[in-house]
Amino acid sequence: MLIKTLGRVDYAATLEAMRAFTDARGPDTPDELWLCEFDPVYTQGLAGQADHVLDAQGIPVVQTNRGGQVTYHGPGQVVAYPLIDLKRLGIFVKEYVFRLETAVIQTLEGFGVTGHRVAGAPGIYVRVDDPGAHAALTGPADPADPFRGLGKVAALGIKISRHCTYHGVALNVAMDLKPYLGINPCGYAGLQTVDLGTLGVFTDWATVAQRFAERLAAQLEP
Repeated sequence: MLIKTLGRVDYAATLEAMRAFTDARGPDTPDELWLCEFDPVYTQGLAGQADHVLDAQGIPVVQTNRGGQVTYHGPGQVVAYPLIDLKRLGIFVKEYVFRLETAVIQTLEGFGVTGHRVAGAPGIYVRVDDPGAHAALTGPADPADPFRGLGKVAALGIKISRHCTYHGVALNVAMDLKPYLGINPCGYAGLQTVDLGTLGVFTDWATVAQRFAERLAAQLEP
């Protein structure tokens, strides 16, 4: 897998580059992993509903062809775009999503933070009051507040074309989190979004990007 650290790039241009790469690739094209960071932008998935954007506050809203609802990208967030041939890797979409989430969990573990999956809500969550707690989430969620006590630290949205993936996963490192108040993150009203800084982990983009890339490569290489 070729790992490309793109740094701060334009969202629309990067989206078009991913699509072009995927459309042009053949059965022998090597997989790539792109790591990037964006200026403030809201992105809507194919299922995105306009009313989940509460107050864009002047931040651009871009329609995309990934799955999921609205999310936010901004400085201080590591966005990873695995461009993977799933057929060659020998896995299906469900396993791919599981491996992406596993890479996030492993990356967080390296910083002393325990990531959790929530059934039916892709991405990775943490216990805000005790980020290092290892106990698994237990019992059914409260229907009135299914994310009580949790904060979302990584969002996931993917697209598959001819067995090949693009879009990917965003891990929050040290962000201005206020723009999340302008949306229902991933379509969930009141869902708290956190970053590593919120959880008491003070590190930089480059360090997290490198560790995240290592974990993703380990999960996605044959």
